Amino acid sequence: MKALALSILSAFLLSCTGPQQGDGQAKTMTATEYKNQHDKNQEAVLVDVRTPAEFEAGHVEQAQNTDFLSGEFEKKMQHWDKDKTYYLYCASGNRSGKAAKLMEEAGFRKVYNIGAYKDLKGAGLPVQE
Repeated sequence: MKALALSILSAFLLSCTGPQQGDGQAKTMTATEYKNQHDKNQEAVLVDVRTPAEFEAGHVEQAQNTDFLSGEFEKKMQHWDKDKTYYLYCASGNRSGKAAKLMEEAGFRKVYNIGAYKDLKGAGLPVQE
């Protein structure tokens, strides 16, 4: 009987720890999802958080480059409009995920990690190489 009660209690507690709105988890969007909606929001900002060398080697058109690893990102985002929508990408989705979380912690509410440059390019988004 105690084992059953403990199992039920454990299941209940674990179900309450999943991702919830506003829990600090960055919102993600696939390359295809982004492609299907990026023209709908003209006020959105596309940010490539890779290094300048990676950006120069190829990037999505209309993207601005703000290097996450250099410390430049955190400084620049302090001057950005928190009411706008931001889409972030990098080489794999790792840096853009960290950058998105940093922005959410700073009070930005509409921030999306759209993953890897190669996936965005593969989805048919216009790029400059």
